[in-house]
Amino acid sequence: MSAASTSTQPLFAQTPRRLAFMAAPTHEARTELDRLVAHYGNCHPGDAEIIVCLGGDGFMLETLRVVLETQLTAPVYGMNCGSVGFLMNPMDEEDLPHRLFHAQAATLHPLRMTATTRDNETHEALALNDVYLFRQTRQAAKLRIDVDGLVRVPELICDGALLATPAGSTAYNLSAHGPIVPLSGNLLPLTPICAFRPRRWRGALLPSAAHVGFTVMESEKRPVAAVADSVEVRDVISVQVREDRNLTVTLLFDPGQTLSERIAEEQFSA
Repeated sequence: MSAASTSTQPLFAQTPRRLAFMAAPTHEARTELDRLVAHYGNCHPGDAEIIVCLGGDGFMLETLRVVLETQLTAPVYGMNCGSVGFLMNPMDEEDLPHRLFHAQAATLHPLRMTATTRDNETHEALALNDVYLFRQTRQAAKLRIDVDGLVRVPELICDGALLATPAGSTAYNLSAHGPIVPLSGNLLPLTPICAFRPRRWRGALLPSAAHVGFTVMESEKRPVAAVADSVEVRDVISVQVREDRNLTVTLLFDPGQTLSERIAEEQFSA
C-alpha cells in the first residue's frame, strides 16, 4: 500500500451540491467567500460533500489539520487566493459543482510528531508537509538521528533537519536540497538543513514505515525547536516522527493538474 495515492476515478455518482467553504483571513479570500456563498450556499463541514478551501498553501495545511483532528470525511478542494498555490486549484467561480464532480483525488497520510521538551512535557502534532527541527540561537544544533531504533547519525552539527512527506518533498525539503519524492513512492526524505558536520552527508530516503527519532545534544547550551507544519514546540530534547497510516485526508485537483503531476513537473523545472 502506497504512502499516498492518486485516483482518476470519479468520487461522486452525481454532481455534489452540499459545499462547505473555509476562507483565510485575507481580503481576497473573504471577498471570494462572500461571492461563492451567495452563489452556492454554505453548509456545515460535517454535512458537506466537499470542503472548499479559499486561501494559499498555508491555509490549506491548516484546513487539512482541522479535517484530520475533527475526523471529517469530506474531501478538500483548494482555490488559490495566495501566492504559490501548489496544493490549490485556480480561482474560478463558474460552474464550481461541475468542476468538483470531475476533480481527481489524492489520498495522503500525515506524519505524527511526538516532541518532548526540557520541562518533560509531551506535545503531539500532525504534519502533511514536514516535521523539522531548527536551532533557536546563534549556535549550531547538535542532533543524533535514529531510524527504527538504530543510531544512523551519531552527531549532526547543523541548523536543523527535516523529515518530509512525498507531498511536502517539493516545499522546505526541496529548498534544503532534499530529493523530490513521487506521491506513490513509499518513501520519506530525511534532509539536513545547512549541515556543518558531517559535511558531505546529504540525507537519506527512508521507507514510509520508518520511525525516526531526533535527540537534541547539549540542549541547554544549544536549544532547538520542532515544527509540524504550523505547530511549533520550543526547547525540545527529543522528537519522534512516524507516518500515521490510521489517518487519511483527500485532496481534489482539476483534471490534468493532479498532485502527482505537479510533483513530477517540479523534477523537470529549471
